[in-house]
Amino acid sequence: MSATTANGAASAPVSKPPRKFDASRLLPLIGPLALFVVWDLVVRLNLVSPVLLPTPSATIVALVKGMAGGPLLGDFLSSLNRTLQAFLIAGVIGVPLGVLLGSNEKAYRSVEFLVDFFRSTPSSALIPLFLMIFGVTDMNKIAIAAFAAVLVILFNSAYGVINARKQRVMAARVMGASRWQIFKDVLIWESLQPTFVGLRSGVSMALVIVIVAEMFIGSDSGLGNRIINAQQVLNVREMYASILAAGALGYVLNILFLVLEKRVVHWSGR
Repeated sequence: MSATTANGAASAPVSKPPRKFDASRLLPLIGPLALFVVWDLVVRLNLVSPVLLPTPSATIVALVKGMAGGPLLGDFLSSLNRTLQAFLIAGVIGVPLGVLLGSNEKAYRSVEFLVDFFRSTPSSALIPLFLMIFGVTDMNKIAIAAFAAVLVILFNSAYGVINARKQRVMAARVMGASRWQIFKDVLIWESLQPTFVGLRSGVSMALVIVIVAEMFIGSDSGLGNRIINAQQVLNVREMYASILAAGALGYVLNILFLVLEKRVVHWSGR
């Protein structure tokens, strides 16, 4: 684009300074690259038998082939489907219940022991109980994963309301706001950031429990089922490819919630 001088003559075009490459964007790649380098060295130096640990390249090839229309893709989608169902159930129950309990601290204190007790109890230890209730069905895996996730979400949502900034609550009271107005205009908005932390933790918890349930409860699909079956026949490439697929799924779900949190709770920290 050219500018015009006072005499009407066109001046030289204004050029924008070239953008400098930001090397800090590559920082997240250092960890994965270091892991694969160490992994490759361990195999090449025979520190671990190749029968038990394949090379990173062989594992990635197995992962790509399996996800490109292979059987691994079907198991990946099965685990994703169960995780999302469990998370949806947990979110629908945990967020409203946590906000309601948090808005009445006495009510929360009355059930605090139960929430903390079951939140501290490994959900996998409750698999026999859920087996008796739901049997060997998909609903069993979804129910136990939802149970584990709902406690995490409820806890964070409740404490988000309880620990809302007292100055804003007091300012709303001074301005004559009713309890309902304080609840919907202050407490709910103040609880959004810890609620998103709970949702992020909840979806990760749901995925972990779904994978464990697929391993140890009768299942004919899912990443957990594929991992345990591959381990039993010493198909280590497929086993590690399935583990990488599960890790990638958890990572992507976490990133999605981080992006969503930044968009929704954009005022956080102000």
